[in-house]
Amino acid sequence: MKTVGLYGGSFNPVHVGHLIVASYIAQWSDIDEVWLMLSPLNPFKVQDRELLPIQPREDMLRLAVNNNCFLDICDEQLNMPVPSYTVDTLDSLSKTHPDISFRCIIGSDSWSGFTGWKEWERIISDYGVIIYPRPGYPVDDKSLPEGVIIVNAPSVDISSTFIRRAIAEGKDVDYFVPEAVNRYIKSNNLYKK
Repeated sequence: MKTVGLYGGSFNPVHVGHLIVASYIAQWSDIDEVWLMLSPLNPFKVQDRELLPIQPREDMLRLAVNNNCFLDICDEQLNMPVPSYTVDTLDSLSKTHPDISFRCIIGSDSWSGFTGWKEWERIISDYGVIIYPRPGYPVDDKSLPEGVIIVNAPSVDISSTFIRRAIAEGKDVDYFVPEAVNRYIKSNNLYKK
């Protein structure tokens, strides 16, 4: 049975930090592939005024992982009620792909509030959780419940918020986002003031 790590996010925009984590987990863990799943509206970020519509975020995500052999895009949440919840998405994917074992991938920042997620205990027991490090959010791996592991993925202290602000200030983000994504942002005049 193939094992797929599901890495969800707003990806507003996708940046090299996202891709480094996804690539690391796909190659240096027991995961066969990582699917980056675009969240149309994060239940914890319903008031995000900077959130682009789905289509440009999806376009950028597709450009970022184009033809990668161990990364793919998952559009499952785009067909679900908004806001969508991880447990419902995992359940839906498991029904659609009974030959795949899914794991939930989250940052250590999200782990600190994981008990606020819908059916968080069932996510752990039915699917498992892989935590990657985020600066300022240490996790004691000895305190993790069964079904939860932490991977020592490289920690890149950049965020989509940082990228958006940099673009709005006229900064060059060539090395922060994939080249094709940067071209898309520039040609569509995204994130400008």
